[in-house]
Amino acid sequence: MSLSGAGSEKIPRDIVAIFHASFHPTQGNVVDWSLKASEECSLEGVEFSTLPSGLHLVSQDVVYFTKDGQHGVCIFLRRKTTEEGHRGYRLSSLGILLAKSARPRAWRHVAALKELIQTIYDGAATRDALELLEGDWEPAKAFFEDRKVMQADMGGAGDWNGWSRELDGPDVDPQESSPTLHLPHLLRILGPSALTLYKHILGRRRILIYTLPPVEAACILCQVAADMCYEDQVDYQPETDVRDQDRLKGKCKEGIEVLGMVTLSDTDMLVSAGKTGRGWIACTTDAIFLEKPSYYDLVIDLTTSTPSKATRPTLHSSREIQQPPGSRGPSHRLSVVRWTWSDIKLWNELDRLLRLDSDDPYSCCSPPDSRAPSSWADAWRVYEDVCIVCAGLWIGSWRGNSNMSYSTRDGNMANWGSVRLEGDDDLSMNGAYVRNVGMGIEGGPSQTSPTTKPLRRASGMSSWSSKTSGMKLSSRKAPGSSSLAPPDPQAGLEERRDRQVLTTLALLQTFHANTRFQLARLASFLPSETSTGPRIMYISPKDVISFELGPLSSFDAQYLGWLADEYGAGAKLEMKRGGWRDWVGIVFGL
Repeated sequence: MSLSGAGSEKIPRDIVAIFHASFHPTQGNVVDWSLKASEECSLEGVEFSTLPSGLHLVSQDVVYFTKDGQHGVCIFLRRKTTEEGHRGYRLSSLGILLAKSARPRAWRHVAALKELIQTIYDGAATRDALELLEGDWEPAKAFFEDRKVMQADMGGAGDWNGWSRELDGPDVDPQESSPTLHLPHLLRILGPSALTLYKHILGRRRILIYTLPPVEAACILCQVAADMCYEDQVDYQPETDVRDQDRLKGKCKEGIEVLGMVTLSDTDMLVSAGKTGRGWIACTTDAIFLEKPSYYDLVIDLTTSTPSKATRPTLHSSREIQQPPGSRGPSHRLSVVRWTWSDIKLWNELDRLLRLDSDDPYSCCSPPDSRAPSSWADAWRVYEDVCIVCAGLWIGSWRGNSNMSYSTRDGNMANWGSVRLEGDDDLSMNGAYVRNVGMGIEGGPSQTSPTTKPLRRASGMSSWSSKTSGMKLSSRKAPGSSSLAPPDPQAGLEERRDRQVLTTLALLQTFHANTRFQLARLASFLPSETSTGPRIMYISPKDVISFELGPLSSFDAQYLGWLADEYGAGAKLEMKRGGWRDWVGIVFGL
């Protein structure tokens, strides 16, 4: 029997394998049932990704993973049993593998997978033993037939046509929750440190998220983080943005690779993925990775942010240790990395957009204190050995920066003389082209309130005005009625989702505009392709400021090197040491 229902024409047909993995008391993790679209699809070792260490501590979870470059997702359940040798529980996962595509969307199958695994286990619950028989797999076989790959293009299931169509297109199922819509949550959880993650993503670094079970949130954050720079990393040309043809193209034509959950059995995969230059982001529950910093460039420790700790996740960068010849010891060490002063401008704009949507209760995945602005303690931890007065003068020098910057909404540049993380800055890119509503990435919340009547797209979302009027009409008294009609809960859910879509699109547009600006600045320093000899870009400390970066920050200099390596078309970056005149000009904004 098919589980697809009436809307089967919208079901994505991109599955190449379905399998069931479980923990056996004597054999360990095993795949005890599977179906594959072709024998070329290998499931060897997939049981370790779907049953990561520590998952026995939770009753259910959702795990995203990759196997030989194919994305997959599984539903984990812990079932009670009195069977001998099982220590009171049976641990198992029902998962799928998707065909390779430009943008695999494993999350589109999660709701149906949860229903499917419950149907299978309910059938087995009528028997004393929890062993699944051949007849129990009939629903899984029907599920696989409904969703397996039937054509090479998968009916468009793996295509990407811009964020507006991805999040708000005519084919979007309102019941599905795309991980990208959790971008506001990621920013609220990490705070300004999210911009450190953004720079690593754009620089195509190797990023690992360490978490405790359950792991679904960490897997989602992997996808969300990759989406911050997705449009600028893939080879995608919007039809409405002809000027985008002149932007710098990176060496890689795909977004940073999202590996999802990894275990100690995936160390070879991490090494090979790191050699491609594409970069990757993954999550793990194996704490031993914290002792192996050579495998990644940045690790985000989510365990330092819990309901009982009013702190944010901690970020550590991996740094190579120069060992004397012939000596033996660790090759890398971890050091705490924090946001830099140059991130304040961009964070002010992101924070302003988040505050426009502050009425939305987002306590589901953010620390209790994350709604409050960052304290001065955060600022002091940036450069603990630098005088705060000098830092204030340095930030004041931004007043003389390029026209392509984030200025205050009222044009009052005096506000830039002090350090602050809450602000009302809007995006003004004088001299650069930023798309408006209706042209590619669109849909920012209104400047006054996200519940007012912003311009809406013709891509399937109804207008705010019509929705609001409809809610008002439902609240009016009917003829002969003495009471108000009850509000429609579904309308409230749709309104909340529309607000979430608008906020997410506005945040993505802000990241995109900042990336476009910095790549445009990088292009101005590229040597001519007709020049003879080595192609070298010489950048001085004053030039670093023109990128909206800090000349005193070693991390910002490293970030520029990453950009040059990816988008420099073979040109090498060389940082020039400025003289005392240059530094005086930088400090005083001359």
